[in-house]
Amino acid sequence: MEQELQPHSKRPGAYNLGDVECNVVKVLTQDEKTRLEEQNKRMVSEFQALKLEQEARKHWDLFYKRNEDRFFKDRHWTTREFEELLADATSESSERDVKTLLEIGCGVGNLIFPLMEDGDRNFFIYACDLSPRAIDLVKKHNLYDEQYMKAFPCDITSDEIFKTLPDASLDIATLVFVLSAIHPRKFHSVVENIFRLMKPGGMVLFRDYGLYDMAQLRFKPGNKISENFYMRQDGTRSYYFADEEVGRLFQDAGFDVVIKSYIQRRTVNPKENIDVARIFVQGKFRKPQNK
Repeated sequence: MEQELQPHSKRPGAYNLGDVECNVVKVLTQDEKTRLEEQNKRMVSEFQALKLEQEARKHWDLFYKRNEDRFFKDRHWTTREFEELLADATSESSERDVKTLLEIGCGVGNLIFPLMEDGDRNFFIYACDLSPRAIDLVKKHNLYDEQYMKAFPCDITSDEIFKTLPDASLDIATLVFVLSAIHPRKFHSVVENIFRLMKPGGMVLFRDYGLYDMAQLRFKPGNKISENFYMRQDGTRSYYFADEEVGRLFQDAGFDVVIKSYIQRRTVNPKENIDVARIFVQGKFRKPQNK
């Protein structure tokens, strides 16, 4: 269930100004406030919202049918942001303790395969996604090797995951641009499922869309499902988080908050007069040792 938007860096002259941590969400201009107010004038109907929920798997399958592995860029930034994903360079590879890692909503493997390209065999990697088509694409990748990984379709909002993984079996789980694609009513069940999967001391690495991100402000009337939750043209959905909300969500499930903050990024293309602010929420959440 992959959904990070394609950056502007493929445009000639475009460049990203690196991630900057901050503790406050952006202050809206009057024009931005007006845009958000306009979104409320025509909302997604209850019937359509229910249909989107019922057909979520179908919409992601169609997304990967159209785009295959061409839409998202590989996430080489994850080891910079999350040192927990780095291989242990202090010991010989044959002597390393192999940890278990689960990428939730793996899409076509844009997080896990960069780890493999870097020669990282510090983990046995599990990768799951709502879309069976995405999992098929993962398995066709030239780096897919069941000696080091296992990919499988799964609805993380249900108890399907426990057919493959037992309780307290994971050292690390990644939840990167995934929770936002799920209905807010199911956020708690997702995080509670992840809590069950983590070993005591296990870490969840989180990154997702932040409140008032550029993509949220661009939605037109007719796309809003509920507060901070929107429908895209292709039928996939996106939620925009406040960092306090993310912290409470994980704490309510039993996690300790290690760190959480807004991440701001600007994408600039002077030739096309583009100066776009992106806002993400990033965090690390640990299961206590005594649970």
